[in-house]
Amino acid sequence: MVLLAIIYIAFISLGLPDSLLGAAWPTMRAELGAALPMAGAVSMVCSAGTIVSSLLSARMVRRFGTGRVTAVSTAMTAVALLGYALAPSAALLFVAAIPLGLGAGSIDAALNNYVSLHYEAKHMSWLHCFWGLGASIGPVILSLCIGGGAGWRAGYLIIVGIQGALALALFMTQRLWRAHGESAAEDRASRQRMLTNAQTLRLPGMRAVLMTFFCYCAAESSMILWIASYAQHLGATAEQASLASSLFFIGITLGRGLNGFLSIRFSSKQLIRGGTLLMLAGIVVLFLPLGYAGCLVAAGMIGLGCAPVYPCTIHETPRRFGEEASQAATGLQMAFAYVGSTLMPPLMGVLSGVLGLGVMPWWVLGLTLVMLASSEMVNRRTGR
Repeated sequence: MVLLAIIYIAFISLGLPDSLLGAAWPTMRAELGAALPMAGAVSMVCSAGTIVSSLLSARMVRRFGTGRVTAVSTAMTAVALLGYALAPSAALLFVAAIPLGLGAGSIDAALNNYVSLHYEAKHMSWLHCFWGLGASIGPVILSLCIGGGAGWRAGYLIIVGIQGALALALFMTQRLWRAHGESAAEDRASRQRMLTNAQTLRLPGMRAVLMTFFCYCAAESSMILWIASYAQHLGATAEQASLASSLFFIGITLGRGLNGFLSIRFSSKQLIRGGTLLMLAGIVVLFLPLGYAGCLVAAGMIGLGCAPVYPCTIHETPRRFGEEASQAATGLQMAFAYVGSTLMPPLMGVLSGVLGLGVMPWWVLGLTLVMLASSEMVNRRTGR
Protein backbone atom coordinates (compact mmCIF):
# COMPACT_ATOMS: atom_id res chain seq x y z
CA MET A 1 0.00 0.00 0.00
CA VAL A 2 2.94 2.35 0.65
CA LEU A 3 4.21 1.88 -2.90
CA LEU A 4 0.73 2.37 -4.36
CA ALA A 5 0.40 5.63 -2.43
CA ILE A 6 3.76 6.79 -3.82
CA ILE A 7 2.61 5.95 -7.35
CA TYR A 8 -0.59 7.96 -6.86
CA ILE A 9 1.43 10.93 -5.61
CA ALA A 10 3.81 10.52 -8.56
CA PHE A 11 0.87 10.90 -10.94
CA ILE A 12 -0.24 14.07 -9.16
CA SER A 13 3.28 15.37 -9.75
CA LEU A 14 3.09 14.23 -13.39
CA GLY A 15 -0.02 16.38 -13.85
CA LEU A 16 1.34 19.43 -12.00
CA PRO A 17 3.60 20.78 -14.80
CA ASP A 18 1.16 20.02 -17.63
CA SER A 19 -1.02 23.08 -17.10
CA LEU A 20 1.62 25.46 -15.71
CA LEU A 21 2.88 27.04 -18.92
CA GLY A 22 -0.57 27.97 -20.18
CA ALA A 23 -1.60 29.38 -16.81
CA ALA A 24 1.62 31.39 -16.34
CA TRP A 25 2.17 32.52 -19.92
CA PRO A 26 0.24 35.85 -19.84
CA THR A 27 2.47 37.19 -17.04
CA MET A 28 5.55 35.13 -17.97
CA ARG A 29 5.73 36.40 -21.55
CA ALA A 30 5.33 40.02 -20.43
CA GLU A 31 8.33 39.73 -18.11
CA LEU A 32 10.46 37.76 -20.59
CA GLY A 33 9.48 39.84 -23.61
CA ALA A 34 8.16 36.84 -25.53
CA ALA A 35 5.59 36.79 -28.31
CA LEU A 36 2.21 35.19 -27.62
CA PRO A 37 2.67 32.21 -30.04
CA MET A 38 6.00 31.20 -28.44
CA ALA A 39 4.18 29.15 -25.80
CA GLY A 40 3.04 26.78 -28.53
CA ALA A 41 6.61 26.32 -29.75
CA VAL A 42 7.89 25.62 -26.22
CA SER A 43 5.07 23.12 -25.75
CA MET A 44 6.01 21.39 -29.02
CA VAL A 45 9.62 20.95 -27.85
CA CYS A 46 8.37 19.45 -24.59
CA SER A 47 6.04 17.10 -26.51
CA ALA A 48 8.90 15.99 -28.76
CA GLY A 49 10.93 15.04 -25.68
CA THR A 50 7.97 13.13 -24.31
CA ILE A 51 7.59 11.15 -27.53
CA VAL A 52 11.29 10.26 -27.60
CA SER A 53 11.38 9.10 -23.97
CA SER A 54 8.19 7.07 -24.43
CA LEU A 55 9.82 5.20 -27.32
CA LEU A 56 12.96 4.61 -25.21
CA SER A 57 11.05 3.54 -22.09
CA ALA A 58 11.29 -0.21 -22.74
CA ARG A 59 15.07 0.01 -23.13
CA MET A 60 15.46 2.16 -20.01
CA VAL A 61 13.22 0.00 -17.82
CA ARG A 62 14.87 -3.19 -19.10
CA ARG A 63 18.26 -1.82 -18.07
CA PHE A 64 17.51 0.09 -14.86
CA GLY A 65 14.07 -1.01 -13.60
CA THR A 66 10.86 0.96 -13.10
CA GLY A 67 11.80 2.41 -9.71
CA ARG A 68 15.07 3.99 -10.78
CA VAL A 69 13.66 5.26 -14.08
CA THR A 70 10.77 6.91 -12.23
CA ALA A 71 13.03 8.47 -9.57
CA VAL A 72 15.57 9.86 -12.06
CA SER A 73 12.82 11.10 -14.39
CA THR A 74 11.05 12.90 -11.55
CA ALA A 75 14.34 14.55 -10.61
CA MET A 76 14.73 15.62 -14.26
CA THR A 77 11.34 17.32 -14.23
CA ALA A 78 12.27 19.14 -11.02
CA VAL A 79 15.51 20.43 -12.60
CA ALA A 80 13.63 21.42 -15.77
CA LEU A 81 11.00 23.36 -13.82
CA LEU A 82 13.79 25.07 -11.90
CA GLY A 83 15.10 26.16 -15.30
CA TYR A 84 11.70 27.67 -16.09
CA ALA A 85 11.61 29.45 -12.72
CA LEU A 86 15.08 30.98 -13.13
CA ALA A 87 15.05 31.59 -16.90
CA PRO A 88 16.37 35.12 -17.61
CA SER A 89 15.08 34.99 -21.20
CA ALA A 90 12.42 33.19 -23.20
CA ALA A 91 15.06 31.34 -25.26
CA LEU A 92 16.10 29.30 -22.21
CA LEU A 93 12.56 27.96 -21.88
CA PHE A 94 13.26 25.85 -24.97
CA VAL A 95 16.32 24.34 -23.26
CA ALA A 96 14.37 23.55 -20.07
CA ALA A 97 11.51 22.04 -22.09
CA ILE A 98 13.77 19.19 -23.27
CA PRO A 99 14.40 17.51 -19.88
CA LEU A 100 10.81 18.29 -18.85
CA GLY A 101 9.47 16.32 -21.82
CA LEU A 102 12.00 13.51 -21.47
CA GLY A 103 11.24 13.10 -17.77
CA ALA A 104 7.47 13.25 -18.14
CA GLY A 105 7.40 10.66 -20.93
CA SER A 106 9.51 8.20 -18.96
CA ILE A 107 7.35 8.54 -15.84
CA ASP A 108 4.15 8.16 -17.84
CA ALA A 109 5.21 5.04 -19.73
CA ALA A 110 6.98 3.33 -16.82
CA LEU A 111 4.25 3.86 -14.21
CA ASN A 112 1.36 3.06 -16.54
CA ASN A 113 2.96 -0.27 -17.38
CA TYR A 114 3.85 -1.04 -13.76
CA VAL A 115 0.29 -0.45 -12.58
CA SER A 116 -1.20 -2.46 -15.47
CA LEU A 117 1.05 -5.39 -14.51
CA HIS A 118 0.70 -5.33 -10.73
CA TYR A 119 -2.60 -3.68 -9.80
CA GLU A 120 -6.29 -3.99 -10.60
CA ALA A 121 -8.08 -1.94 -13.25
CA LYS A 122 -9.67 0.34 -10.63
CA HIS A 123 -6.24 1.60 -9.59
CA MET A 124 -5.40 2.54 -13.18
CA SER A 125 -8.53 4.70 -13.43
CA TRP A 126 -7.88 6.33 -10.07
CA LEU A 127 -4.25 6.86 -11.09
CA HIS A 128 -5.37 8.98 -14.04
CA CYS A 129 -7.89 10.73 -11.84
CA PHE A 130 -4.94 11.81 -9.68
CA TRP A 131 -3.23 13.15 -12.81
CA GLY A 132 -6.29 15.36 -13.34
CA LEU A 133 -6.01 16.51 -9.74
CA GLY A 134 -2.39 17.52 -10.30
CA ALA A 135 -3.23 19.33 -13.54
CA SER A 136 -5.91 21.26 -11.65
CA ILE A 137 -3.70 22.15 -8.67
CA GLY A 138 -0.87 23.64 -10.75
CA PRO A 139 -2.82 26.71 -11.98
CA VAL A 140 -4.25 27.26 -8.48
CA ILE A 141 -0.74 27.50 -7.01
CA LEU A 142 0.29 29.91 -9.76
CA SER A 143 -2.84 32.01 -9.33
CA LEU A 144 -2.27 32.35 -5.58
CA CYS A 145 1.37 33.33 -6.09
CA ILE A 146 0.64 35.84 -8.84
CA GLY A 147 -2.40 37.25 -7.03
CA GLY A 148 -0.45 37.51 -3.77
CA GLY A 149 2.33 39.48 -5.44
CA ALA A 150 4.99 36.75 -5.27
CA GLY A 151 4.93 36.28 -9.04
CA TRP A 152 4.90 33.34 -11.41
CA ARG A 153 8.49 32.37 -10.57
CA ALA A 154 7.46 31.68 -6.96
CA GLY A 155 4.71 29.39 -8.21
CA TYR A 156 7.18 27.42 -10.30
CA LEU A 157 9.58 27.19 -7.34
CA ILE A 158 6.83 25.70 -5.16
CA ILE A 159 6.22 23.04 -7.82
CA VAL A 160 9.98 22.45 -7.98
CA GLY A 161 9.97 21.81 -4.22
CA ILE A 162 7.12 19.32 -4.55
CA GLN A 163 8.83 17.50 -7.43
CA GLY A 164 12.15 17.45 -5.61
CA ALA A 165 10.60 16.03 -2.43
CA LEU A 166 8.89 13.30 -4.44
CA ALA A 167 12.11 12.44 -6.28
CA LEU A 168 13.87 12.08 -2.90
CA ALA A 169 11.07 9.82 -1.64
CA LEU A 170 11.36 7.69 -4.78
CA PHE A 171 15.11 7.29 -4.36
CA MET A 172 14.62 6.29 -0.70
CA THR A 173 12.01 3.61 -1.48
CA GLN A 174 13.69 1.71 -4.30
CA ARG A 175 13.41 -1.61 -2.51
CA LEU A 176 9.60 -1.42 -2.69
CA TRP A 177 9.62 -1.54 -6.50
CA ARG A 178 10.41 -5.21 -6.84
CA ALA A 179 6.95 -6.57 -7.50
CA HIS A 180 5.46 -9.13 -5.13
CA GLY A 181 8.68 -9.74 -3.22
CA GLU A 182 10.79 -10.87 -6.19
CA SER A 183 14.50 -11.13 -5.52
CA ALA A 184 16.87 -8.79 -7.31
CA ALA A 185 18.01 -11.67 -9.53
CA GLU A 186 14.43 -12.56 -10.47
CA ASP A 187 13.71 -8.91 -11.20
CA ARG A 188 16.71 -8.65 -13.52
CA ALA A 189 15.75 -11.88 -15.29
CA SER A 190 12.22 -10.61 -15.79
CA ARG A 191 13.51 -7.39 -17.31
CA GLN A 192 15.85 -9.26 -19.67
CA ARG A 193 12.86 -11.13 -21.15
CA MET A 194 11.18 -7.86 -22.18
CA LEU A 195 10.57 -7.44 -25.92
CA THR A 196 11.95 -4.54 -27.94
CA ASN A 197 9.84 -1.98 -29.79
CA ALA A 198 10.51 -3.68 -33.13
CA GLN A 199 9.45 -7.10 -31.80
CA THR A 200 6.34 -5.63 -30.18
CA LEU A 201 5.24 -3.85 -33.37
CA ARG A 202 4.91 -7.24 -35.06
CA LEU A 203 2.38 -8.54 -32.54
CA PRO A 204 -1.23 -9.00 -33.76
CA GLY A 205 -3.39 -5.99 -32.96
CA MET A 206 -0.47 -3.71 -32.05
CA ARG A 207 -0.85 -1.32 -34.97
CA ALA A 208 -4.60 -1.12 -34.35
CA VAL A 209 -4.13 -0.16 -30.69
CA LEU A 210 -1.62 2.52 -31.71
CA MET A 211 -4.27 3.99 -34.01
CA THR A 212 -6.72 3.84 -31.09
CA PHE A 213 -4.41 5.91 -28.92
CA PHE A 214 -3.58 8.35 -31.70
CA CYS A 215 -7.26 9.04 -32.42
CA TYR A 216 -8.32 9.15 -28.76
CA CYS A 217 -5.69 11.72 -27.76
CA ALA A 218 -6.30 13.70 -30.96
CA ALA A 219 -10.03 13.88 -30.12
CA GLU A 220 -9.43 14.69 -26.43
CA SER A 221 -6.87 17.41 -27.19
CA SER A 222 -9.06 18.88 -29.92
CA MET A 223 -11.90 19.16 -27.40
CA ILE A 224 -9.58 20.79 -24.85
CA LEU A 225 -8.29 23.33 -27.37
CA TRP A 226 -11.43 24.10 -29.37
CA ILE A 227 -14.59 23.47 -27.32
CA ALA A 228 -14.56 26.98 -25.83
CA SER A 229 -14.10 28.53 -29.28
CA TYR A 230 -16.95 26.38 -30.59
CA ALA A 231 -19.17 27.61 -27.75
CA GLN A 232 -18.39 31.20 -28.78
CA HIS A 233 -19.20 30.21 -32.36
CA LEU A 234 -22.66 29.27 -31.02
CA GLY A 235 -23.08 32.72 -29.47
CA ALA A 236 -21.61 32.33 -25.97
CA THR A 237 -19.58 35.10 -24.32
CA ALA A 238 -15.91 34.48 -23.45
CA GLU A 239 -16.85 33.81 -19.80
CA GLN A 240 -19.61 31.41 -20.80
CA ALA A 241 -17.35 29.64 -23.28
CA SER A 242 -14.77 28.85 -20.58
CA LEU A 243 -17.46 26.91 -18.71
CA ALA A 244 -17.69 24.44 -21.60
CA SER A 245 -13.96 23.75 -21.28
CA SER A 246 -14.29 23.34 -17.50
CA LEU A 247 -17.17 20.89 -17.87
CA PHE A 248 -15.09 18.75 -20.22
CA PHE A 249 -12.25 18.55 -17.66
CA ILE A 250 -14.72 17.89 -14.82
CA GLY A 251 -16.31 15.11 -16.86
CA ILE A 252 -12.96 13.38 -17.40
CA THR A 253 -11.80 13.73 -13.79
CA LEU A 254 -15.07 12.65 -12.17
CA GLY A 255 -15.54 9.96 -14.79
CA ARG A 256 -12.19 8.38 -13.98
CA GLY A 257 -13.01 8.38 -10.30
CA LEU A 258 -16.33 6.69 -11.04
CA ASN A 259 -14.71 4.33 -13.53
CA GLY A 260 -12.54 2.89 -10.78
CA PHE A 261 -15.67 1.61 -9.04
CA LEU A 262 -17.31 0.46 -12.29
CA SER A 263 -14.22 -1.58 -13.16
CA ILE A 264 -14.99 -3.83 -10.17
CA ARG A 265 -18.20 -4.90 -11.92
CA PHE A 266 -17.40 -4.50 -15.64
CA SER A 267 -14.44 -5.53 -17.79
CA SER A 268 -12.07 -2.99 -19.32
CA LYS A 269 -13.34 -3.85 -22.79
CA GLN A 270 -16.92 -3.15 -21.74
CA LEU A 271 -15.93 0.17 -20.16
CA ILE A 272 -13.94 1.23 -23.25
CA ARG A 273 -16.88 0.40 -25.50
CA GLY A 274 -19.37 2.13 -23.19
CA GLY A 275 -17.19 5.23 -22.88
CA THR A 276 -16.77 5.49 -26.64
CA LEU A 277 -20.52 5.20 -27.20
CA LEU A 278 -21.08 7.96 -24.61
CA MET A 279 -18.57 10.12 -26.49
CA LEU A 280 -20.54 9.55 -29.69
CA ALA A 281 -23.80 10.42 -27.92
CA GLY A 282 -22.25 13.68 -26.70
CA ILE A 283 -21.04 14.50 -30.21
CA VAL A 284 -24.58 13.93 -31.51
CA VAL A 285 -25.78 16.54 -28.98
CA LEU A 286 -23.28 18.98 -30.52
CA PHE A 287 -25.06 18.58 -33.86
CA LEU A 288 -28.51 19.31 -32.40
CA PRO A 289 -29.84 22.88 -32.65
CA LEU A 290 -29.59 23.45 -28.90
CA GLY A 291 -27.11 26.34 -28.96
CA TYR A 292 -24.86 27.09 -26.00
CA ALA A 293 -26.85 24.93 -23.55
CA GLY A 294 -26.43 21.91 -25.82
CA CYS A 295 -22.69 22.62 -26.06
CA LEU A 296 -22.40 22.51 -22.25
CA VAL A 297 -24.27 19.20 -22.04
CA ALA A 298 -22.18 17.77 -24.87
CA ALA A 299 -18.89 18.85 -23.26
CA GLY A 300 -19.76 17.08 -20.01
CA MET A 301 -20.97 13.95 -21.82
CA ILE A 302 -17.89 13.72 -24.04
CA GLY A 303 -15.63 14.22 -21.01
CA LEU A 304 -17.40 11.42 -19.12
CA GLY A 305 -17.13 9.20 -22.20
CA CYS A 306 -13.41 9.91 -22.54
CA ALA A 307 -12.76 8.93 -18.92
CA PRO A 308 -12.42 5.13 -19.23
CA VAL A 309 -10.82 4.89 -22.67
CA TYR A 310 -7.21 5.79 -21.87
CA PRO A 311 -6.73 4.03 -18.50
CA CYS A 312 -8.67 0.90 -19.46
CA THR A 313 -6.82 0.50 -22.76
CA ILE A 314 -3.50 0.84 -20.96
CA HIS A 315 -4.57 -1.68 -18.31
CA GLU A 316 -5.47 -4.22 -21.01
CA THR A 317 -1.95 -4.07 -22.48
CA PRO A 318 -0.35 -7.03 -20.60
CA ARG A 319 -3.45 -9.17 -21.20
CA ARG A 320 -3.53 -8.36 -24.90
CA PHE A 321 0.17 -8.57 -25.75
CA GLY A 322 1.81 -10.44 -22.86
CA GLU A 323 3.88 -9.25 -19.92
CA GLU A 324 7.16 -9.44 -21.85
CA ALA A 325 5.82 -6.99 -24.44
CA SER A 326 3.87 -4.73 -22.08
CA GLN A 327 6.56 -2.10 -21.41
CA ALA A 328 7.44 -1.66 -25.09
CA ALA A 329 3.73 -1.66 -25.98
CA THR A 330 3.00 0.96 -23.33
CA GLY A 331 5.85 3.15 -24.53
CA LEU A 332 4.68 2.91 -28.13
CA GLN A 333 1.10 3.71 -27.10
CA MET A 334 2.28 6.75 -25.13
CA ALA A 335 4.33 7.96 -28.09
CA PHE A 336 1.41 7.67 -30.53
CA ALA A 337 -0.87 9.34 -27.97
CA TYR A 338 1.47 12.34 -27.74
CA VAL A 339 1.84 12.53 -31.53
CA GLY A 340 -1.96 12.66 -31.86
CA SER A 341 -2.37 15.31 -29.15
CA THR A 342 0.49 17.41 -30.57
CA LEU A 343 -0.29 17.40 -34.29
CA MET A 344 -4.04 17.03 -34.71
CA PRO A 345 -5.49 20.00 -32.75
CA PRO A 346 -3.41 22.54 -34.75
CA LEU A 347 -4.52 20.78 -37.94
CA MET A 348 -8.12 21.23 -36.77
CA GLY A 349 -7.32 24.93 -36.38
CA VAL A 350 -6.09 25.15 -39.97
CA LEU A 351 -9.20 23.31 -41.16
CA SER A 352 -11.50 25.64 -39.22
CA GLY A 353 -9.78 28.61 -40.79
CA VAL A 354 -10.86 27.31 -44.19
CA LEU A 355 -14.27 25.80 -43.40
CA GLY A 356 -15.25 27.62 -40.20
CA LEU A 357 -15.63 26.34 -36.62
CA GLY A 358 -18.78 24.45 -37.61
CA VAL A 359 -16.44 21.68 -38.77
CA MET A 360 -15.37 20.95 -35.19
CA PRO A 361 -18.09 18.35 -34.33
CA TRP A 362 -17.40 16.54 -37.62
CA TRP A 363 -13.68 16.46 -36.79
CA VAL A 364 -14.22 14.94 -33.35
CA LEU A 365 -16.83 12.53 -34.75
CA GLY A 366 -14.43 11.24 -37.41
CA LEU A 367 -11.63 10.68 -34.89
CA THR A 368 -13.97 8.91 -32.46
CA LEU A 369 -15.37 6.58 -35.13
CA VAL A 370 -11.87 5.59 -36.27
CA MET A 371 -10.94 5.07 -32.61
CA LEU A 372 -13.95 2.79 -32.06
CA ALA A 373 -13.20 0.77 -35.20
CA SER A 374 -9.53 0.40 -34.20
CA SER A 375 -10.41 -0.62 -30.64
CA GLU A 376 -12.81 -3.31 -31.84
CA MET A 377 -10.16 -4.55 -34.27
CA VAL A 378 -7.72 -4.91 -31.35
CA ASN A 379 -10.30 -6.98 -29.46
CA ARG A 380 -10.77 -9.32 -32.42
CA ARG A 381 -7.08 -9.79 -33.18
CA THR A 382 -5.88 -10.22 -29.62
CA GLY A 383 -8.89 -12.34 -28.72
CA ARG A 384 -7.66 -15.00 -31.09
